Amino acid sequence: MSGKINKRIIAIVGMPGAGKSEAAEYFNTKGIPILRFGDQTDIGLRESGKELTEENERRYRETLRKELGMAAYAIKIKPRIDRVLQEHDIVVLDGLYSWEEYTYLRKQFSGLSLLCIYARPETRYNRLTARSHRSLTKQTARSRDIAELEHLNKGGPIAIADYLVVNEKTKQDFFKQLDTFFLHLTS
Repeated sequence: MSGKINKRIIAIVGMPGAGKSEAAEYFNTKGIPILRFGDQTDIGLRESGKELTEENERRYRETLRKELGMAAYAIKIKPRIDRVLQEHDIVVLDGLYSWEEYTYLRKQFSGLSLLCIYARPETRYNRLTARSHRSLTKQTARSRDIAELEHLNKGGPIAIADYLVVNEKTKQDFFKQLDTFFLHLTS
């Protein structure tokens, strides 16, 4: 493989409303393939002939984690990562949650790095209440934060992220920081 850069996987982590999907979309505009962990829920429900409803999605997630453990989504996304890396040198993962997902993927891929998108709770809650899709009240957003930290082991990957981008200002400022990260990544 001389002459080629090493295969890289950038897993985006952060709390709800921090800007993870915005960051993924930014990388998509740079021609980098994006894989969303949450797509597995949609795939699983379609395969089983079930409707995409909040209740079915929750039941699917819980069942999958009972069967495969807290690394379930990483186990399910691994073949998709392998396929993408056959044609691309970099792939971005949107939505890594748990410590177990991180440790599973770390064992599978030496080129895995964590990019944490951070915004203060107040900023995130304001964004989540203003969202046009799946908006949350500030109380619901706070409850979701606590649930994700307590039940999904989300804090570990955020705490040991290799890179940090603070998303507190304008989208232009956020993208400027992502430009700097992207230049560092590809140099």
